[in-house]
Formats: sequence, structure tokens, C-alpha cells
Amino acid sequence: MKRKIIRRSIESPEAINSVVHPLLQRIYAARGVTSMAELERGLEHLSPYHQLLGIDEAVQCLATAIMQQQKILIVGDFDADGATSTAVAIRALKSFGAQSVQFLVPNRFAFGYGLTPELVQVAKQSSPDVIVTVDNGIANHAGVIAAKESNIKVVITDHHLPAETLPPADAIVNPNQPNDIFPSKNTAGVGVIFYVMLALRRYLLEQNWFTQQNLPEPNMSRLLDIVALGTVADVVSLDHNNRILVYQGLRRIRAGHCVPGITALLEIAGRNQARLQASDLGFSVAPRLNAAGRLDDMSLGIECLLTDDLGRAREMAQQLNQLNEERRVIEQDMQEQAFAALKKIQQDVTPAPHGICLFDPEWHQGVIGILAGRIKDRFHRPTIAFAISNETELKGSARSISGVHIRDVLADIAALHPGLIGKFGGHAMAAGLTISRAAFEEFSQVFNGEIGKKLQDLDLQHTLLSDGELQAHELSLETAEVLREAGPWGQAFPEPIFDGVFQVLEQRLVGSKHLKMTLGTENSTWDAIAFNIDINQWPNHRCSEVYAAYRVDINEFRGKRSIQLIIEQLEMR
Repeated sequence: MKRKIIRRSIESPEAINSVVHPLLQRIYAARGVTSMAELERGLEHLSPYHQLLGIDEAVQCLATAIMQQQKILIVGDFDADGATSTAVAIRALKSFGAQSVQFLVPNRFAFGYGLTPELVQVAKQSSPDVIVTVDNGIANHAGVIAAKESNIKVVITDHHLPAETLPPADAIVNPNQPNDIFPSKNTAGVGVIFYVMLALRRYLLEQNWFTQQNLPEPNMSRLLDIVALGTVADVVSLDHNNRILVYQGLRRIRAGHCVPGITALLEIAGRNQARLQASDLGFSVAPRLNAAGRLDDMSLGIECLLTDDLGRAREMAQQLNQLNEERRVIEQDMQEQAFAALKKIQQDVTPAPHGICLFDPEWHQGVIGILAGRIKDRFHRPTIAFAISNETELKGSARSISGVHIRDVLADIAALHPGLIGKFGGHAMAAGLTISRAAFEEFSQVFNGEIGKKLQDLDLQHTLLSDGELQAHELSLETAEVLREAGPWGQAFPEPIFDGVFQVLEQRLVGSKHLKMTLGTENSTWDAIAFNIDINQWPNHRCSEVYAAYRVDINEFRGKRSIQLIIEQLEMR
């Protein structure tokens, strides 16, 4: 879908100190930065853990378990946030002296999401004294009750939005639960468990535990590489607190101070570890880690993050890479089917639906989340893709657009149409749900109607926000370096995009669907590349001038570094 390019409005750039590069002053101001304090990236500027509601109870429960050498079971989730959360919990607890720590991740095809009663039955086989959920649990009332009935304590660490009532756990740490004053409501699951481990370490220090046990004092910064990966992978908003976590994790990875699993995944993705960016974690490492949970068992991804043997990590990274290749093939087939179905809907249905619901009995339930995201991006409409869960149910994965809180939409539907939705949960931009197979058509109509209400005040034209035009002298390697180091960039704190008119001096197709160009103005030229272009339109040798929206990047080839423009949108002039 062609996007309308809109230049960002800039408010009060004077609030940012003049020592900041002039270009960055306007970029930061356009992202809502109002003080220099918001640009601090040192660990001392993290929000304090004591602001998290329930963290004292969680610490007491876990400290008792460690000191009495009780069995601790980490119950994770089958995505990258869940895998990294599990790895952080296990690495931290073992460094604290816990001798019996195991993990259990539900197979999405057998158990579904979270701490279900069925999963508790599996958990009981290892006779845990304490279950700690990471990146899940806030919606698992029945599972918590089942665990408690078996005399298993439950500590919930989660970041998903809670329902009206909370599960009867021994402790709940979730920045989004009622009355919690922790400022970073966007903290990922891995960030929440990291904070719990920070608080637990402090408590054990105060109890002189490490000295008594002849244990070295744990350095919690050693976990920040995994925290950064999980935070970026879960596409949470990079508020100030999250930017600190990601920045510090990136620093460690670049310096080679990361777990072998991350090194191995970067190697197989062909990424330069020393010049790693947050986007490399999001687009190269996270998909390979996620592939395990989508197609097979996330235990493979977790073990990759837990091993300290680089050779073993490389073996597991190779397996994860193979799974990711399989996922790509499956996803491509599903996309073709989805776009064909949507084309027919657009022809047969007037007006076009506000909210898109699609289902195919052959679709893979581990890939429907990615599919929903692709459709949402293409058509700029909230989208739910469904796959068969069992003989009677469908499982749906929802993705939304800015301005439509998708979990709230599902909550409204559940309230207005009791029984139409089985289970649901999620965030503003992504959610999951189950419905009866027989209810698909009814749900699709209801969803479309609810989305229609939400969209009344929104501009439905897909937009691309630009930070304005760069002068020729600004399009330099120096500018590219300044922008690269000014992040981390990501969700809700996007990497700068600029726009301008250029002469097209050269153009050719590379890799079957990417357009390599030389663009210029009167006195300067730059290399540029546009990925996944429409080969029916490009190359176009009749076109001598283009209007482009682009990112400024650095191309490294045979030891030579040069500026390269990454084209986000290209229009003929």
C-alpha cells in the first residue's frame, strides 16, 4: 500500500541541550523528548525496582525457596520474550545459589498459552515447590488455582494487561496491574523478571547470603544482552527505561560480552557483532529464536540461550536457522492464500471491511501472528488470522494499527456478546484469542462492526512519518554515524526517516526484487537500495527523478565504509 509521507511536527527543541548535534535536537524533539534527562542511558537512570507492586512478596517467596533449596520451576512462553525471560530467570537463580531450577514451556499445539491446568499436571511430574511464570500468568486463573490446590506456590511475573480480577497467586509482579506506580508500563516480560532478580539479589546481599555460601556476588549486568534481545523481539515501546536496557545490552554484545547463543545466532544471520544495532536483534536474531516456538518446541531456543558452550550454541543456532527457513516457506504460501482471499472480499463486499478476519483450515497456527502482521501492514486495517486449534476451536492472532487498542476491542466484544470469544489476552497492538469454529462468520461481522466504531475518528490512509529533508552536506558518513549512535531506535522511538527529491543516475535489479540505484543532486551522488520493489514498475529507465523517503545507513564492504540510503518509499517524478 502506498503511504502518504507526512513530516513530523517538532515541539520545543530548545528543551534539548545545545551540546546535542543540531540534527538530533530536532529528531529527539519530534519523538517527544522534552529534557536531557530522557536521553541518559546509564544504568543508574533505570526506574527503581521497589516501585513495582508485589515485588517484595515475590522476593520473599523466591529467597525462601533458594535458602531452603526448594525446587523452582520456571514456566515460560513460546515466543522470544518468553525464551529470554526463562533464560534470565534460570541464569540469575543459579548464580544466586539455587540448586534445583528447571523450566517448562507449553507446546503451543498441545497446551496453548500460559499456565493452564493441563500444564500444571505436567509440571507436577517434577514436584516443584514454587512455580514462577515469566511473560505469562496474569490471565491464568484456573492454572494458578490448580497449582495452589497441589500445594505449589505461584509467583507471576508478566506484562500483559490483566482482566478485572487477578489470579490468586502468592505474588504478582506486573507493571500493568491496578495500583502499580512503576513508570515503564511498556516493560517486556524479560524486563519484569530482570527487575525481580535485581530485587532478589539485593535482598540476598542484605542477608549476607553470598558470603555465607561462599558465592561470588552476582553481576546482574551480565544478563543485559538477553534482556535487550527479549525487549526488542517483543516490539514493546522503547520508552526511556527500555532504551536504557536495550542500549546497555547492545554495548555488551558489541564488546563480545554476551552468551554464546546470541553470538551463534548473529553469526548464522551474517551480522557484524561489533556494529550491532537494535534492528539486527529484531529482524535477524528474534525470528530465528521465535521459529522454535512457532514450528516445534521453544525449549531449543531456551537451551541455546542457556548453554555456555559456543560449539553447542552453534549447533542449536543451525537448527533454529533451518526452522526459520521452513517458517518462511510456510508463511509465503499462507500470504499468497490470504491476499487472494482478500482480493475476492474486496470485489464481493462493499464497503471493504474495517477489520479483517481470515481463516484457512490449512494454515499453520504457529505462523498466523506473522501473517496477521503482514496483512495489517499491507492494508492498514486491524487484522486477525485464524487457524484450527482442535476439532471445535479456532485460534486467532490479532495485529492492530495505531489508534486501535486491539485487546480492548476484544474485551468489548466479550462483554457485548457473551460466549462469542473463548479466551483472549494481549496488548494494544497484538492479541490472541480462541473462538468456536462454528462462530467464525459471526465473529468476523461483530469484529468488523467494533473496528468500524473505533476507526470513525482515524485517518485510514497509511502514512509514513518523515523527519524532513537533509541538505546535501548532511548526507554524509558523519551524519550516518551520529544517527547510528543516537539510538537505540525501535517501536514508538523510530529510526529517523528523511525525504527529498533526487535525480536517478543509475538503476538496476539485484537479488530478483531489490532496486540498486545511484541518486544525486547537482553536486553529489549517493548509493541507494529499495528492497522488495514492484518489479512491474522498476527498473524504469524513463524515470530520471524520484521523490524518496529514506533512512541513512552505513554500507561496509571489504573494509570500506560508505553512506547508503535505504529507500522506504519511492515515487516517480
